[in-house]
Amino acid sequence: MHLDLSELSQLAPIFRELFKGYHVSRRDPELYAQLSNFQDQYRTLFKALGFELVCDTRGFYYFVPDNAAAQVNKTAQRLALFTFILVEHLADQGRDPIAVLDGGSLGRDELPSLLEKYRDLFIQAEVQTQEELEEKIMRRMTQLGFAVEEPGIYRFLPPMHRFLDVCLSVQQDRDLAASLHSVLPLPTPVLIDEDSDEKLLQTDDPLDLSVFDESEESEEDAMARAIAEEQELDA
Repeated sequence: MHLDLSELSQLAPIFRELFKGYHVSRRDPELYAQLSNFQDQYRTLFKALGFELVCDTRGFYYFVPDNAAAQVNKTAQRLALFTFILVEHLADQGRDPIAVLDGGSLGRDELPSLLEKYRDLFIQAEVQTQEELEEKIMRRMTQLGFAVEEPGIYRFLPPMHRFLDVCLSVQQDRDLAASLHSVLPLPTPVLIDEDSDEKLLQTDDPLDLSVFDESEESEEDAMARAIAEEQELDA
């Protein structure tokens, strides 16, 4: 495919955000529209960088590296663990977890009781205070496009479905085990050491965000290299 770079008017900001691990959704109207209108062109260009541009039909784009089986990093572990905690907490309150995590909100005033109720699990994530909960989990969610902070609340965005899908998959396994009268243990996921060979969850999409945290190649160098390679192919 021949790429007309003049059409990709939002190439730099789109690449910058996706490279950081951010999820572009309809909350970013200009970037989202550009990706939607030139999806094939962007996918071809980004493929040259070693990234797969994923378009989720629920309305968001994100990058996954070619080595999609890479181990889940600490950030993804924390966000996944928090999602499991939140799903259980909402269900205990009689609230629909999917309705809350799909465009709904969580009040900041709910965080202290949430932290106290699941203190043992949060300690696994090295979170012991509300400040650490907001810094290590809630702020990372907003930085990566899973949520947005509004006065007094955190509102969840469509990319939260990546974590919800994992939660629902585990719940389906639990339901299947129960229907078979199995004693198969399916505990809440725990954080693991980075040197461990274990995985947080075995899924087709391991929610690997580590490639965005410590990339050896800068975003400018990666983009320049990919464009140069594409131009050589067209020559």
